[in-house]
Amino acid sequence: MSKPYSVEQPERSAVDAMDGIVALEFGADWCGHCKAAQPLIQAALGAYPSVQHIKVEDGSGRKLGRSLRVKLWPTVVVLRQGQELARVVRPADEEEVRRALATAD
Repeated sequence: MSKPYSVEQPERSAVDAMDGIVALEFGADWCGHCKAAQPLIQAALGAYPSVQHIKVEDGSGRKLGRSLRVKLWPTVVVLRQGQELARVVRPADEEEVRRALATAD
């Protein structure tokens, strides 16, 4: 797996204020679905080097995930200035993630 999911979460207002495209990935290091999706997500992000990728550990009571209505892991939410452009839940292939990232072009 690439870098672990961060326990530290940015505030939603900080995420909304970020310039450019942000791919927020929600999950947990112990999650089998998250582990399986890592190569797909990383490969898709490789085609979009300007996208800021933030991996956030999610769980019950985690405010950032709740503010974006995350229910399953992994979930990748693509944002521009706080506006959701696309979302991929439990991606099955790299192309699914690439299509989500392409919405930001």
